[in-house]
Amino acid sequence: MIRLAGRILTALLLMLAAALPAFAQVAPTEAELRAYDGLHAAAARGDVAEIEKRIAAGEDKEARDGRQRTPLHVAAYRKQHDAARALIRLGADPNRLEIDRYDIITIAAVANDLPMLRLAIEGGGNPKAVTSRYDGTALIAAAHLGHVEVVRTLIAAKAPLDHVNNLRWTALIESIVLGDGGKNHTETLRALVEAGADVNIPDGSGSTPLALARNRDYREMIAILEKAGAK
Repeated sequence: MIRLAGRILTALLLMLAAALPAFAQVAPTEAELRAYDGLHAAAARGDVAEIEKRIAAGEDKEARDGRQRTPLHVAAYRKQHDAARALIRLGADPNRLEIDRYDIITIAAVANDLPMLRLAIEGGGNPKAVTSRYDGTALIAAAHLGHVEVVRTLIAAKAPLDHVNNLRWTALIESIVLGDGGKNHTETLRALVEAGADVNIPDGSGSTPLALARNRDYREMIAILEKAGAK
């Protein structure tokens, strides 16, 4: 009975994960981009000179749009690296959260945008921050998507390896249950294991990473986990 309840819980969590777009990051729409003015508009089009001019004139660099995005969030969503760099240099806070609780590090991690991720970290962004409605981290988001180089960059920046989100999943577990067992997710799992992630933290139903990988017949993942002492 307990095992059945665990399986039901895991199935429900996977169904919830499949609905993640409902709570996923929301980039500015075309309508929002057309309506922007001031720093939000300058950030969206990557106009560094206009950003510098407006901040020098006293415009609020932390102004919010309807979804609580600052100009820096907009630059991150639009992959405007020079604009983001200028905003941070001029004092914009890289750790602000927008309405769905995403910072620019997590936005960059989801977008697989390494240049944005690196400049965010170098500019004072916190790779340890708990973000999103799932109380996750940028590392968990990147592991979910199999963004290997982002995962390695976050590991190097001391992102927490064993953070458990409110779905009861770690980055390592997400690389298994939300991955496809292919190269990117396997290399993500390998990077986490080699960095020292705990291979025995179970999910909310009590299933260990090794059990989850075996259930999916992800053979290379199984071998990596077994070699690391997973049970």
